[in-house]
Order: sequence, then C-alpha cells, then structure tokens
Amino acid sequence: MIYSDRDIKRLLGENRIVVDPAPDIATQLGSCSLDLRLSGEFSVFEYNRHPFIDVRDPAASQSIMKSLTVGPDQPFVLHPGSFVLGITLERVELPDDIVGRLEGRSSLGRLGIIVHATASVIDPGWRGRIVLELANHGQMPVALYPGMRVCSVTFEPLTTPVDTPYWKKAEAKYRNQDSAQGSRIGDDPDQPAARRSDP
Repeated sequence: MIYSDRDIKRLLGENRIVVDPAPDIATQLGSCSLDLRLSGEFSVFEYNRHPFIDVRDPAASQSIMKSLTVGPDQPFVLHPGSFVLGITLERVELPDDIVGRLEGRSSLGRLGIIVHATASVIDPGWRGRIVLELANHGQMPVALYPGMRVCSVTFEPLTTPVDTPYWKKAEAKYRNQDSAQGSRIGDDPDQPAARRSDP
C-alpha cells in the first residue's frame, strides 16, 4: 500500500515523516509522492587518474572522486554517457515503520536523465539527505540547476516496525549522510581487504 497525498500531508504534519527544509506542498506534493529538489553539490569521477576501481579497497572509491559545487543560478551540465553523484537539498527522516522509494521524474526521464542506478529503497529509520545516482542516457547534454525538482519519493507502511532501523545499524555506512559521498563498498564487513603488491 502506497500513501496518498492526504496521508503524506498528515504524516508530515505529525512529524512522522520529516523533510527539512519543509516542502512547498503546492508544488512538491503529487497524488502519491513528494518531489525533492537538487542541491548544488556533486561528486564527479576523475577517470584520468585511475585505471580502475578496486571494490576491495576502501580508499579507492573515495580517491577517484572529487567534490564540485555550483551556485544557485549556475547549471551543472550532465553529458551523454556520464555518471555523477548528486544529493537532495532536503534532509529526510523516516520512522521505523515506513519505507521510502526513490523515483525519477517523468519530465527528466524524457530527456534521458535517470536519478538512481539501483538504490531506490530509503530504509525505515533513515536520517539524512538522499544521494542521487545521476546519469544521462540521452543523446544531448542536459543542464540541471540547483533547486529544481529532480526526483520523487513514495512512502509505504510496513506491517510492523523494523527491529533494527537504519539509524541503529552498526554497519550503516551512510548514516546522517550530508554530502554526495562516493561508494563505501570497501567498508562492507564481508568484503576481504584488497591485495596490494609491494612497491
């Protein structure tokens, strides 16, 4: 069951779902979803500095990226075939019995822009801003602007509250996420350490 616009307004009013800054209901609330806006913060890959990404090396996925910030009226141009990380302007907090699902906006999808590669689930107990896996599958560059509505989130109730909400997980790598940080797959507890040859 997906919450309707009426339910979303109620849950926001009850502070069961927290969105900060508070959304403009007139423009951001859909029939069963809430639009979130794009921040001016991005993480871009520096492909020319590394031959590959080693998923067993915790430092590799961080060192291959650099942060980039654009001003409120400046475009961030996403070129065909490119992939970058962005982040929502809003911080979102979910209770232990509601899950969110990140979706793209149709108007951007029709230009070839996707907002998530695989990570669409926003866990119960999530607290933080939401990283966007932005890619351009179209034929032309597209200018994206900070503050524009870039994605939507739907909300679904769980049958029971989860035993371990995201904010309580010991291995939660992105708890209180506040920047477009890169992958931390190398920090997975089941990931063997990278084997590096001696210099």
